[in-house]
Amino acid sequence: MNHWIIAPVILPALLAPFIVLAARYHLGIQRVFSIAGIVALIAIAGGLAWQVSDGSVISYRLGDWAGPFGIVIVGDRLSTLMVLLTSVLALFVLLYAIGSGWDDRGRHFHALFQFQLMGILGAFLTGDLFNLFVFFEVLLIASYGLMIHAGGNARLRAGVQYVLFNLIGSTLFLFALGAIYAETGTLNMADLSERVALIDPSETVGIRLAAVLLLLVFAIKAALVPLHFWLPSSYAEAPAPVAALFAIMTKVGAYSIIRVYTMVFPPEVDVTSGLHDTWLLPFALVSVVVGMVGVLAARKLDRLVAFSVVGSMGMVVTAIALFSPIGIAAALYYIVHSTLAAAVLFMVSDLVRTGRGNVDLTPQPPMAGTHLTAGMFFVGAIAMTGLPPLSGFLGKLLVLDAAYDNTLMTWVWAVVLISSLISIVGFARAGSVVFWISHSIEPSEPRSAEVRQPSALAYSAVGGLFALLVAHTVFAGSVHAYTTKMAAQLFAPQAYISAVLDSPGKLSEPKEEN
Repeated sequence: MNHWIIAPVILPALLAPFIVLAARYHLGIQRVFSIAGIVALIAIAGGLAWQVSDGSVISYRLGDWAGPFGIVIVGDRLSTLMVLLTSVLALFVLLYAIGSGWDDRGRHFHALFQFQLMGILGAFLTGDLFNLFVFFEVLLIASYGLMIHAGGNARLRAGVQYVLFNLIGSTLFLFALGAIYAETGTLNMADLSERVALIDPSETVGIRLAAVLLLLVFAIKAALVPLHFWLPSSYAEAPAPVAALFAIMTKVGAYSIIRVYTMVFPPEVDVTSGLHDTWLLPFALVSVVVGMVGVLAARKLDRLVAFSVVGSMGMVVTAIALFSPIGIAAALYYIVHSTLAAAVLFMVSDLVRTGRGNVDLTPQPPMAGTHLTAGMFFVGAIAMTGLPPLSGFLGKLLVLDAAYDNTLMTWVWAVVLISSLISIVGFARAGSVVFWISHSIEPSEPRSAEVRQPSALAYSAVGGLFALLVAHTVFAGSVHAYTTKMAAQLFAPQAYISAVLDSPGKLSEPKEEN
């Protein structure tokens, strides 16, 4: 049995209470343990990703209960990639929180940050639907605490809206789990993949209802239109480092769609036939349009970034909804890109707030640190809008290529290209107002004491994410080759099923898939 696979869940689960109980009044100690814990997470995640890079699947059975009866943690190419991406993102977000002083504006930031990581990483690694629900609730509770960090009426209102909307999703999730268990007698995903395929086509009402409910739940988590209403206000009002970390939370919804609808309810299964292309793809395309129109209409920089997240998630789900190996490979490449790009832009919007005092898209005098902040916004905007030469351009090309043989190819190409143009106009307008026109305006009064030059550590954290975006572009061929193998593994889940149900430890794919 591989014990390292449980470490990404256990480590933050132990660090969080330690920080609360032993270091609650010592911010320096909290920072040291938080950074050390995340560095350890990166090392563990890197080791796990390397271990499964040959197509192996590793599993851990809590209490050594035989599958499918016990709790199982499973690592394959997809889950370990998401764990590594989350851990690396968390390091730069935490460095930014420390450099900008956000972690000192309220209580228990570092403990909540660790609990948030526990929920996200657990959701990526769990092998059964009930524990996916449990980890969803863990990250929901922790994210609410992080969202209202530092207080404020607007932040509290957005937090309440966020919690209420996600509680609706949790309720639907429970209904879906009840329906699935009533129909199959199990919630283990590997076991479900075998039992759902055996359901008589004439008795599919219950399982189809459960599949639709699960899709609604995951669409809420992924902020898919029309279930996206919670995201713009929540992300815009959240503290900047929290919003940057939340860039990975919508990917939990996308990951869940990929995992469940390639393993449990794949397109070729009769009981859920028509669900994928009939519902998911049209709403994904609408999400792209709504997100980019929101970018054009936004009156504040943080809301502009939040709407760009809605649009980028629409792009991700568009590729997923094709439910082909090439489509899933494109979606996974774009997931990495959009996570890094969104985190960069949320941090840059906070740099604007720090040097300007607000993020209103109105002409104002030049801010502190104008040139460096403007350069970072320019690069981040290029990445998010999909202009060359950064990875957003390559990601959109992969999505367009994946849709080439689809019956809705014309719609996909039209929506992606037109929405990209709209987003370019929206970001160009924002950049011109904030950074260019400002040089023609003379200050009418002294700057507020709250307006200051952003710290070097804050700039370094954003620079680190820029370096990752550049690396994602430079090594695009290798990354896409790996996501292609990942997609092939998802559509041939025999190794995953065997690792969960047959024997614990490490199992490999068949030779021809390596």
